[in-house]
Parts: sequence; structure tokens; C-alpha cells
Amino acid sequence: MAVAENQAIPDLLAPGERASHEVIQADSDRPLVLACDHASRRLPWSLGTLGVPERYLDDHIAWDIGAAAVTRTLCQRLRCGAVLGNYSRLVVDLNRDLTDPTAFPEISDGVLIPGNLNLGAAQRAERASALFHPYHEALSGAIEALTSVDRHPAMIAIHSFTPRQHGLLRPWDIGVLWDADVRLPMRLMAQLRAMGGIRVADNMPYSGRHPADFTVDHHAERTGLAHAGIEIRQDLIDAPDGQARWGERLARALEVVLADEALYGPASGQQSED
Repeated sequence: MAVAENQAIPDLLAPGERASHEVIQADSDRPLVLACDHASRRLPWSLGTLGVPERYLDDHIAWDIGAAAVTRTLCQRLRCGAVLGNYSRLVVDLNRDLTDPTAFPEISDGVLIPGNLNLGAAQRAERASALFHPYHEALSGAIEALTSVDRHPAMIAIHSFTPRQHGLLRPWDIGVLWDADVRLPMRLMAQLRAMGGIRVADNMPYSGRHPADFTVDHHAERTGLAHAGIEIRQDLIDAPDGQARWGERLARALEVVLADEALYGPASGQQSED
């Protein structure tokens, strides 16, 4: 499976650093694009650790633990393409509108991010130009390449969530996030539940109706693509065996769901089941 990367922007990223994002090219013409916004905990050399103690840079505040590995397994099993972010959400969160204060978080789950305090407009623009815009341009390009007059790809965003936040346990194994378009998420939840032994959450621990899910809103909802967000609990995919297991489970469920040709037209007339 071919992998291509964009050229680094020298302002923020020095020569020799990883590019802003990674594109996994599909091995087939399957009309599906995966997005993994928080695939990496990497920080640009120029930013050091953002003043954050090293132990927190391995934690969920910096990235979606295990999400990249699951995305890669899905690409292999489903023979589809993906775009993965190559830098930590602490630099700029690819899943936020740039006007959202949490796009450049000053605090995350109680941890102060000193390097993000009092960022000026020029600093925000530099991070956006180097990391945010190239990632979303690549995702738009991947979708456009699979779009024709009468056929539109589906899009799925892959994330993971911490088992405990603000002192509260989050017991679900996997959550499926959606807003008004029921075509993909309802079928996916049904397939996962039919496997047995999987605690499937509907719009938990986050909701697809919340404005914070920029990637799906921008690339799928506004254009009518069938879509879903997937959140897997991080302690289930923090090691290679769990990553492979959940990648395979999701692939089996999605093979059934994606066989429905009705997914690949615009979402006209789709209604929420609330």
C-alpha cells in the first residue's frame, strides 16, 4: 500500500522533520476515505515540549492512543485510503474550527500547556499553515478523487477515548458518533452489537451533534457524504494485539455495512432517529 507525504513548511517544521500529514493510497477503488486527526503525539522541534512534562506527552491529551494503528489495519483489510495527522493535537487540533479556543489548547484534562498561553495571531496562523490546512486539503483531495456525478464516497473518522476523564469512568468499548444522517452509523452499531460481547455506545462519550467535530462536519456533513465517527476506548488498543483485534472487528462490521450501495449517494431526506 503506497504512502505519500506532503512537503514540510520550513517556518514551523525544520528540514528533516516529518511532514504535516500522511496519505495512505487505496489498493482498490472502494468509495471510502478514513480520517485520523490525532494519529501522532509528535511535536515540531521548534516548539520543544510546549513546556509540558514528558510523561503527559505519552498520554491522551497529546494524541488518540492506538487510533493510527487501527486506521492502518482498516486500510489493509478494506483496501481503502486514509489521511493521518503527523503532529500532536496540542500544537493545533485538526478536529476543531480554528476559531475554537480548544484548537490551540491552553489546558487539557487539567494539564497546563505553557507553550500555548497567549499565542498571537501570527503564531496561530503559522501552525495552521504548516499543519492544519495541508491535512484538510489532503482529505478534500482524497474525497474528490472518489467523487463523480452519481457516486460519492463514505467517510469515517477514527478516534480513541480515555477510559477515565474528570474522575468519571467511561465503560463503553466503542462509540459511534453521528448527527442527522443515519445511513452508516445505525447499520454499523447494529453490526457491532450482533458480534456480541461489545459495549457499543450511541453518540458517547462524545456526540456527533457537538460542533467540536470539525473534520466530519466540514468534509462529510456539509457535502452530504455518508459518514460516522468512531471512538474506541484507549486501554483496548494501547498495544499491538488490541489494535489488531479491534481493527479486524471493525473491518468485519464495515464490510457488511459498506456493501449497501445506498450509502454512496447524497444524503437527501435523511432524518435523525431521535
